[in-house]
Amino acid sequence: MTKKQLAREIIERLKKEYPYTDCTLDYEEAWKLLVSVRLAAQCTDERVNKIVPALYKKFPDISSLAEADVDEIEAIVRPCGLGKSKARDISLCMKMLRDEFDCKVPDNMKDLLKLPGVGRKSANLIMGDIYGQPAIVTDTHCIRLVNRMGLVNNIKEPKKVEMELWKIIPKDESNNFCHRLVDHGRAVCTARTTPFCDKCCLNDICKKRI
Repeated sequence: MTKKQLAREIIERLKKEYPYTDCTLDYEEAWKLLVSVRLAAQCTDERVNKIVPALYKKFPDISSLAEADVDEIEAIVRPCGLGKSKARDISLCMKMLRDEFDCKVPDNMKDLLKLPGVGRKSANLIMGDIYGQPAIVTDTHCIRLVNRMGLVNNIKEPKKVEMELWKIIPKDESNNFCHRLVDHGRAVCTARTTPFCDKCCLNDICKKRI
């Protein structure tokens, strides 16, 4: 089985296992997803979802968050960890959205990567979930699982993993595929416990099992 064939089989099985999938960060607007994905670095999505309502209640739009004192932002987001750097990045990002992008989140990789605190993972999430464009989000679940499955060979650097996956993942499947990897990584192919290979829908084709 080639990697393309393996990828297609994995996609189809994960579709059956997780027919309804989506981003696990709560948001209603594009800029809120930008904020949440920055806060999610080295923090769980669940914790981020609990913290951001207080932030948005105090600063309900891009302009108000851009004008906020960084210390005020930090005081709210500190439970997500790395409070100083995250608060600084959020402040600078909102300022740039206000001053250079007319309070609109860009819809292309080039401009998204100009935003402070936004890397390829965040940019791909925005491209896929907000604008419905092909996107591969190489978060920790993605990197861990595609290496286990044999879709990439011992590659851990996010951009390199992304580039390898673009060779074998159909564009129209890319975004949901990554969301399903998160679902599968949390439910079955876990990191902090022994993976539940005996109940895995991929156990007969996973590289770690054959």
